[in-house]
Amino acid sequence: MSAPATPMLSEAARARAARLGLRPGRPNLEEFAATLEELARANPRIVALTSDSRGSGKLGPFGKALPRQLIEVGIAEQNLVGIAAGLAACGMKPFAVSPSCFLTARALEQIKNDVCYSDVPVVLVGISAGVSYGALGSTHHSLHDLAALRAIHNVTIVVPADNFETREAVRAAARAEKPFFLRFGKAPMYDLHPAGTRFEVGRAICLREGRDMAFLATGETVVHALLAAALLEEEGIQARVLSLHTVKPLDVESVLRAGRECGCLITVEEHMVHGGLAEACAAVLLQAGVAKPFRVVGIPDEETVTGSQADIFRHYGISMEGLAQTARELLGVARPAAAVGV
Repeated sequence: MSAPATPMLSEAARARAARLGLRPGRPNLEEFAATLEELARANPRIVALTSDSRGSGKLGPFGKALPRQLIEVGIAEQNLVGIAAGLAACGMKPFAVSPSCFLTARALEQIKNDVCYSDVPVVLVGISAGVSYGALGSTHHSLHDLAALRAIHNVTIVVPADNFETREAVRAAARAEKPFFLRFGKAPMYDLHPAGTRFEVGRAICLREGRDMAFLATGETVVHALLAAALLEEEGIQARVLSLHTVKPLDVESVLRAGRECGCLITVEEHMVHGGLAEACAAVLLQAGVAKPFRVVGIPDEETVTGSQADIFRHYGISMEGLAQTARELLGVARPAAAVGV
């Protein structure tokens, strides 16, 4: 019998989430599948394609409810993207669902040429992204996908942080007339947004105001940044938290505002430190002449440690505790005695 999975949040982080009134949600993948089924019931042009990933993509209920709108191509990611491109060219709205590590590596040429160069409205859905596969290791980690796709013209890249952002991103992708990439992990997410929050592709959402420093985060790392900001507030440090759900096109205005108004900046992403959110933000800031202390938190250029997603996050400082300590170091303040063991 395998050991139980390590909780994504420490006991202290879970307690802080409760004090903030954050409600536990479900994995974004489940929210994606439920939203896609809802849209597909109303629009028969919407089809889901999978590369032997119906189960991992949580599309079992979709297939039972709408069997004529689910296409299984087997373990053949290049075919997956090529077929999706053909369907889109014929007026269908395909969602091509596959583990992100394989979708954006094995089928990169098809994404580049069949989808983006051909300008067809395929929605590419990278599931189990980042280090979601945990102990399966580097072959199954998807730490290159944002870098690879950022280098390709004509594709929107969205990495939702919670169930709300997921629902809205899937709906936006279904409306899009251009290529679209959605990236999802496997862990249950907290609901981070109050009722009435507006979601817009290409516009960051500010979850917390502050001017001492700013966390610029995306995807499943956002909750850790928000909890770190709450911890730092008890120490007199006001931290801004931006959910940069759209990695491309980046919300240049919000990034520049954070750079100009805040004392320092920390980017947080479940991706290699090269080529992802951090370098996108750094390029924006430097080209605008905004020079502030800047730290990148992500997966470094090394053989990734083996363990659960939670283990890997903690090892690389993608946690409430780790991010708070990185902020203290960047600000040049000592860790308070009361924070030891938090």
